Amino acid sequence: MNIHLKEKVPKCLFPTDIVFQTHFWSAVKSRVGWESRAFDLTSAGPNGDVLVLIKSLLPGISVAYVPQGPEFSPAPDRYGLFLEALSEAIRSRLDFSTTFIRYDLPWESAYDNDSAETFGKKDEFRRPEARLQELRMNFGTASWNLRKAVVDLTFADRVVVDLDRSEEEILSAMKPKTRYNIRLAQKKDVKVNIGSPEQLPAFYDLYRQTSERNRFQPCEYRHFSALFPGSPSDCGSCEIVFLLATHNGDLLAGAIIVISGKTATYLFGASSSKKRNMMGPYAIHWAGMQIARNRGCVRYDLGAVSPGKDPDHPFFGLYRFKTGFGGRIVHQSGSWDYPLDEERYELFRNSEMIDGLVRSA
Repeated sequence: MNIHLKEKVPKCLFPTDIVFQTHFWSAVKSRVGWESRAFDLTSAGPNGDVLVLIKSLLPGISVAYVPQGPEFSPAPDRYGLFLEALSEAIRSRLDFSTTFIRYDLPWESAYDNDSAETFGKKDEFRRPEARLQELRMNFGTASWNLRKAVVDLTFADRVVVDLDRSEEEILSAMKPKTRYNIRLAQKKDVKVNIGSPEQLPAFYDLYRQTSERNRFQPCEYRHFSALFPGSPSDCGSCEIVFLLATHNGDLLAGAIIVISGKTATYLFGASSSKKRNMMGPYAIHWAGMQIARNRGCVRYDLGAVSPGKDPDHPFFGLYRFKTGFGGRIVHQSGSWDYPLDEERYELFRNSEMIDGLVRSA
């Protein structure tokens, strides 16, 4: 399979529903130390363009990272062949220090042929162990060089609520408890307003409370401030929706959502450890859906969840909360690596198992 790449400036990336493949995301990641490069992509099959982010992670070890891309995919039985050809094309554009290419694939999982079903019929979805996934992905390739990454960086499994319905239909598709909590927040006079960048420190304080309460490693403040550009033109075709929920002057919850094309993507959320009975997070997401729908979006992407109803999965709490809003679970192919230097890649892989270096970079 032959793939041709032609470099262009990231500002010329095509509009897309995938926020992570936009000029906006290129600018965001540039503010936190990543180098952004963009390429037009032509092949006998899928064509389009692709954003590639490059960063040094350890001395002598760099990654070329393709976030939620490439957008256009071949048939599932040709995933590996396409990625191998694309990797070799990208390799020729990289310097020696680049140790591996990582793809965070937006493509439908090869183990899920019916991703449009509602979440209620998909509670038992499971992927095979990494070794078996690698056998399937590499079948027919020349080098058998594709490796399942240690972690999936964004949305291997996510809940998507379809907005091309009336508000009444969207509400009726939610679980009764979620619908009740939305109405309870309204009854208690919880207000949801558009926030300003000056309120970001207050949001970050909530985020730190959330990380302590749920025992996850928080991102640094710079990852949040990087989302807010110096001028609106830096957003390109994307729009940031920064929502804050309050009650009698107390900040209850917040969310950062980005609209790209016809999709609103929930990036970050946080809630206070106080007044949790006010149901601020439920009010936030309902307001987010209403705003996105009014902006012409047809999808509200709630982000990562566990792939099924698995209490042992670290994202099971997210599964319980997010599936309450109805919608469907979309199962994607997750993150895959293409090592360019096997020895240095193994050094990095061992470090990532301990430190999660790409996730925190």
